[in-house]
Amino acid sequence: MTVPAPAKVNLSEKLGQFTEQWSPRIVARYNGNDVMVVRVEGEFVWHSHPDTDDFFLVVDGELDIELRDRTVTLGSGELFVVPTGVEHRPVARRGEVKLLLIEPRGTPNTGDEATAAVKVEI
Repeated sequence: MTVPAPAKVNLSEKLGQFTEQWSPRIVARYNGNDVMVVRVEGEFVWHSHPDTDDFFLVVDGELDIELRDRTVTLGSGELFVVPTGVEHRPVARRGEVKLLLIEPRGTPNTGDEATAAVKVEI
């Protein structure tokens, strides 16, 4: 039995399908991970992930990732990985930011299942 090849994913098209902020959309799956796009503006909550790193790639805009001891600023085309268990807060101070995120399937974006956004596949 031959498995059909998946369709390519156009990130700009996927980001154009929604306007909600801080609401990740799954665009692909990769080795048990969700590959997601999200639009963000303003501040997110301080949180950590006890079982996984947190991967951020800026597609468009400028994002600050606040850590307790420093702030990492990312521009378009730059990425940063927050290590497992490190408390952090993404902040989009200078307008909307479009991101690509990768995390293990089912990881709550706030670090807490009770407060996490529901992830929709598009």
